[in-house]
Amino acid sequence: MAVELDVVDVGTMAYGECWQLQQRLFDEAIAAKAKGERPAQRMLLVEHTPVYTLGKSGHESNLLVAETFLKSIGAEFYHIDRGGDITFHGPGQIVGYPILDLEQLGIGLKSYIGAIESAVIDTMAEWGIACRTVEGAAGVWIVEPGRPMRKVCAIGVRSSRWVTMHGFALNVNTDLRYFGYINPCGFTDRTATSMEAELGACVDPEVVKERLVAHLAEKLDVDKINIKRLCQLTNVG
Repeated sequence: MAVELDVVDVGTMAYGECWQLQQRLFDEAIAAKAKGERPAQRMLLVEHTPVYTLGKSGHESNLLVAETFLKSIGAEFYHIDRGGDITFHGPGQIVGYPILDLEQLGIGLKSYIGAIESAVIDTMAEWGIACRTVEGAAGVWIVEPGRPMRKVCAIGVRSSRWVTMHGFALNVNTDLRYFGYINPCGFTDRTATSMEAELGACVDPEVVKERLVAHLAEKLDVDKINIKRLCQLTNVG
């Protein structure tokens, strides 16, 4: 049976509001499976206002400033239920939240994360940025001799009954100063980077989104991509 992916670009949205939307769609997918139905395969694309999120296995000591300081710079802070440690989301970043039924796709969680990593690597290659994965560290990295490893894309997911939520954050034109207030993903010997930092020029995020979605659909063996508005999602908007 053909697999279709509904992609919804919600624009700029505060983290808490988007988290609630994710949870609603996730619960809807779980309920559909419980009835023996095929839930829709969906992915939200969003740009968040500044926010730091700490995964369930993370350490709050990796936040290097007080929460009162975060408030002073207009940033929020959330403890959330994904894997991984602390990361930053904000303007200039493409955040993707695939809410997928992996059983329909015929893959496990490890292969799913690998598909995201591979799609990001292929996308970066189109801009001449060589990236790779690193054993024991989820996400996509730039590794060069004599320099600290630099993460361009963070990945942290949650799954239940083979349905996923949370996802990835790709730094396109992100202000990297925000990462100076944390140990990104819990590492003290590695840094964050962006496409802009690597290329020395701003990058059109809309083009990056288009190519990233295409690569991810290919890796997941999706037959058709449907571009939808938020109000077109079942029971939403």
